[in-house]
Amino acid sequence: MAKQKIVLAYSGGLDTSVILKWLKETYDAEIIAFTADIGQKEELDGLEAKALATGASKVYIDDLQEEFAKDFIYPMFQSGALYEGQYLLGTSIARPLIAKRMVEIARKEGATAIAHGATGKGNDQVRFELAAAAIAPEIAVIAPWRLNEFRDRFPGRAEMIEYAEANGIPVTASAAKPYSMDRNLLHISYESGVLEDPWFDAAAPENKDMYLLSVSPEDAPDQAEYVELDFEQGNCVAINGKQLSPLGVMEKLNELGGKHGIGRVDMVENRFVGMKSRGVYETPGGTILFTAHRKMESLTMDREVMNLRDSLITRYSTLVYNGFWFAPERLALQALVTESQKNVAGTVRVKLYKGNIIAAGVKSPVSLYNPNIATMEADPTQAYDQGDATGFIHLNALRLKVNSGVEQNNK
Repeated sequence: MAKQKIVLAYSGGLDTSVILKWLKETYDAEIIAFTADIGQKEELDGLEAKALATGASKVYIDDLQEEFAKDFIYPMFQSGALYEGQYLLGTSIARPLIAKRMVEIARKEGATAIAHGATGKGNDQVRFELAAAAIAPEIAVIAPWRLNEFRDRFPGRAEMIEYAEANGIPVTASAAKPYSMDRNLLHISYESGVLEDPWFDAAAPENKDMYLLSVSPEDAPDQAEYVELDFEQGNCVAINGKQLSPLGVMEKLNELGGKHGIGRVDMVENRFVGMKSRGVYETPGGTILFTAHRKMESLTMDREVMNLRDSLITRYSTLVYNGFWFAPERLALQALVTESQKNVAGTVRVKLYKGNIIAAGVKSPVSLYNPNIATMEADPTQAYDQGDATGFIHLNALRLKVNSGVEQNNK
């Protein structure tokens, strides 16, 4: 009988390298290693050879960067998503794409299961598995860190390093790692290790080598730089007049934002699984895009449409953070978001300076701002009669007066 096949989400790090070997031995299975290229850069070097040397029968390293930007980052940014007022969801939005491609490979290869190296305490296990359940419920999921036999065998990093050395697994790791890191096109996240102490100052000068995408604001150029972003239907399509694909936009904005110390966030957030965790994030390009998009909306989006969309930001952000990207409620919200963006078009100019994004102008052929109506001088359009405000105020004050009278009578 042919061996069963398992598709493993493989990064080449200590955990997934050990898991690859352990799965092969424990399940007597053929392991197909899959790595999604979503902008990790040098982290992909030598990955195929490493996976094969560890025991994988086949390796997929798929460039998903354009799909990531176009079908995941852009729709999310149209929604104005911002988790707990700070986090631009860089890790959260990548997981459903990885899961989607894992399932596609599993079906192509005739695999009966997919596996991942996410810990039992984090959000990623939920994100991977909810995505898989939504699009391929027939495929089983193996999560070694939730299995007693795996945790008994590997209670800590020292045992994993020992196992790797004994089995000739080519990994570079130390028992004392200061933090963990996850990188993609949208951001880099740092957590664990020294960062588990929320009083630890990740922005201190002695810790500046941790950051890979951006310089510290103190080290950014003393000269400000102007950047123009062109939007169509809520999506950025050009930078400084040059047409770019969504991937090209993200790469250019990352370069500009990193140069000027844009987009660093240090926060304690609420994980879906119930605990708080501390994360440090670099999102240079995404922060510029988020800010410019909001500026574009301020000029072109109807007030009540904006209020409705904004009332759903917390819900949408939480759905993405918790792993419900492929859930029907997220898709329903996305339909509303897409409709809200149809006239979000024009150009936004911002000034980048030492960690700051400063508004420097906005224009649009479909602007809802009419200076003739808004002017404090005489209105040449006669669209607004200031005398009408008297009745408007009286009507809105009526319930307040009634309420005040009731409270006075009850004293």
